[in-house]
Amino acid sequence: MSTIAQLGVPTSEFALRETLPNVPAVEVEAERVVAHGRDRVMPFCWASGSDDELDAFEDALAEDPTVDNEERLSKLVDGRFYQMEWVESVDLLFHSMTEHGAAILKAAGQDNRWHLRIVFPDRDAFSATYDFCQDQGLDVNVEQVHELNHTKGYGQYGLTEEQYEALTSALDSGYYTVPRNASARDLADELSISHQAVSERLRRGHENLVENALTVDFEDDQKR
Repeated sequence: MSTIAQLGVPTSEFALRETLPNVPAVEVEAERVVAHGRDRVMPFCWASGSDDELDAFEDALAEDPTVDNEERLSKLVDGRFYQMEWVESVDLLFHSMTEHGAAILKAAGQDNRWHLRIVFPDRDAFSATYDFCQDQGLDVNVEQVHELNHTKGYGQYGLTEEQYEALTSALDSGYYTVPRNASARDLADELSISHQAVSERLRRGHENLVENALTVDFEDDQKR
């Protein structure tokens, strides 16, 4: 069964090692992080911050030895979108991931820390990658691990089976429509659980969806 893990990695041991500490208020989120050869990675990155902070970010980016061929693709009110190449400090981790069939789903960096959400083919591949990082002296911290259940939708986003059932039942019954076609008590009757249990499953399910689908900054390695 596939395993999704979130790892914390110091900026000094990964990408943008001289950029992010120089502009600590800027948040960077990388999507479509793809290895291009043994020592080169080509991500698309969103950077968010004020105009002055993002100007400083671009100045630092131009001098960062871990970055090459950076290009701003768009400038929006709330951030800027870039394509770039990461050329140093990423090779050890990416080499191990490639060797074990893993891939980065998302990566978020700010100041002195990156948070990487990675999908591994199985638990053994995750363990082998983590052991490799430890052997190489990389300061990798496991922040969260969960199995990717084959049922579409809930394993990928860290939902328990009960949370998945409550959320999908709420959607199918019209709980999320305006006006609502079903109440929490209707859901409780449908699922044969208490009103309080429905509310708790929906609340924790929403929290897990936001954390796993929209952000990569978890702190706890726990199953909700």
